[in-house]
Amino acid sequence: MTQISRKILHLNLQLQWNIFHRLTFFRRIFRFVFDRIRSIYPRKLFKYRRLEPNVSSISPTTVESGVATCDPTSTSRDLDLDADSVTLKISLLGDCHIGKTSFVIKYVGDEEEQRCLEMSGLNLMDKVFLVKDARIAFSIWDVGGDHASLNHVPIACKDAAAILIMFDLTSRCTLNSVPGWYHQARKWNQTAIPILIGTKFDDFVHLPLDMQWAIVTQARGYAQAMNATLFFSSATHNINVNKIFKFITAKLFNLPWTVERNLTLGEPIIDF
Repeated sequence: MTQISRKILHLNLQLQWNIFHRLTFFRRIFRFVFDRIRSIYPRKLFKYRRLEPNVSSISPTTVESGVATCDPTSTSRDLDLDADSVTLKISLLGDCHIGKTSFVIKYVGDEEEQRCLEMSGLNLMDKVFLVKDARIAFSIWDVGGDHASLNHVPIACKDAAAILIMFDLTSRCTLNSVPGWYHQARKWNQTAIPILIGTKFDDFVHLPLDMQWAIVTQARGYAQAMNATLFFSSATHNINVNKIFKFITAKLFNLPWTVERNLTLGEPIIDF
């Protein structure tokens, strides 16, 4: 009887998880369709809910550089996105094969990546965390870099709180594409925080020094023209990935930011 009871319990738990997984998927479909409708009309159709000051059901947080961040195990599975939370859209733009998706997966975690909403040329993933007892959800819109994905740029950028324009540090042509992506983004959003991110820093450091210097100089020039903060990152070694999203959080919520500029050649650049 004990073994039978355990099997029944296991089946019940599996059924509950399947139901939860499907509800999460359909909720994201609804959100995508709703955002598509909102992009057609100039008026805002809704307001964010008021935040509750006390959240007792969330994992403990840590504070680094004045920015509250969630426990690494706390994802949108643990927190209900519809219950007293604010959703902020983060858009990722850049050419194909530069590591955008790997960058997002490193930040949100493998479990959330398995529940991401994938469409042709567009991936949606969520990350939920706390800022001063307020429940925040980053809705990350990863736009494919091919020509066919350009039609997703308007809906991905509209109402975004921050736009991350990315390039491969080992591919000069992807860096040359940065101004085009920036101008595309600004057509649909004039107020989002712009951030320029160079990926694959772990491969970049093996390039000749004169090539590294040329790329750093060009990237800094683009960042200054865009009035954007520049980060060099690596998803493979988790270099500056979390730091970038902490920086976004600090900018959005006016929190202290103590990280210093780093312009040392051969080290991950941070320029602002």
